[in-house]
Amino acid sequence: MLHHLHDATYRFHRTAMLKQIIDPKLVKSVIELIDINDRIVVTCHKSPDGDAIGSSLALTLILKALEKNACVVTPDRPPKSLNSLPAIHSIVPFSQQEETARNLLDNAGLIICLDFNAINRVDKMRPALEASNAKKILIDHHRGPESFSDITISHPEQSSTAVLLYRLIFQMGLAEMINHDVATCIYTGMMTDTGNFSFNSNDPELYLIVADLIRRGIDKDDIYKKVMNTKSESVLKLQSYAIAEKMTIYPHLHTALIVLNADDLARFSYVPGDDEGLVNEPLAIEGIVYSVYLRQDSHQIKVSTRSVGNFRADLICNNFYNGGGHINAAGGELRCPLDKALEVFNRTKPVIEEYLKETNTQI
Repeated sequence: MLHHLHDATYRFHRTAMLKQIIDPKLVKSVIELIDINDRIVVTCHKSPDGDAIGSSLALTLILKALEKNACVVTPDRPPKSLNSLPAIHSIVPFSQQEETARNLLDNAGLIICLDFNAINRVDKMRPALEASNAKKILIDHHRGPESFSDITISHPEQSSTAVLLYRLIFQMGLAEMINHDVATCIYTGMMTDTGNFSFNSNDPELYLIVADLIRRGIDKDDIYKKVMNTKSESVLKLQSYAIAEKMTIYPHLHTALIVLNADDLARFSYVPGDDEGLVNEPLAIEGIVYSVYLRQDSHQIKVSTRSVGNFRADLICNNFYNGGGHINAAGGELRCPLDKALEVFNRTKPVIEEYLKETNTQI
């Protein structure tokens, strides 16, 4: 009895310490939409990462606990690195199960979109998402959300959609539904979108939330090991090859470029997710401020970028790579041959030099 009283007292003080950042009117509207809809689909962006999948699974588990007919539909498959997450195998990938995914979207009364700010981020699933008559809620932490949802909860100052979802769950009065599995999914999103809390992670409240998730039973060390520090032999060889043979350093620009073409990927039997974290590696080199990774896919060039300090990786992606993201972590895509993509990169060089001066980046 006293143990439960202590827990309740702890939770009260912990909750009181967190800022209520989401507009209460929006929270009330979300509660009302969830309350009146039984069939709910949760979705996220293509090439989903730990934040997209962690948030989606966490919210779906909460909805199921509320006795809702809820499921996760993604544009394509999650990476293998997330296979240890609870309920991961219940996800319906549009790219592999299109008919099932379409039916779920068509029959949904509510679709909750997580971790993307533009409708084109769902790729080939876009027509099906737009055709659905379901009400739509957007919960995201990227800048400049498009107006495609009935309710938009956007907080770019938050380090991940997962941490924003945690805050929403609290403000909805559903904190007691954060069990071990939900906490594991939320922590995974928080961890992966901050590089295991190595960037965009100086908000003190972030660690109050981590402490709460640990108290709810997660093993953060085990999650890190399974999600971020376990690789197959082929993945390790691919990433080692990319750094040893396919990386170019531009010392005067404090920039690194990694380029993998289709032959490189085939050589190592690449599957989506095998290059997870690769773009971060060059930032470990002394003096490197900006890292760019170009990957040749079947019909496009995938662009991933990372930076340190105040260097605006997001603006370069927005202006040159048809993308965007966060200050230190951004991406995009180019629908052109690889040699043309390299020409685009070359055109960014004067901008890189300018940003280095503007941001007063200290090397």
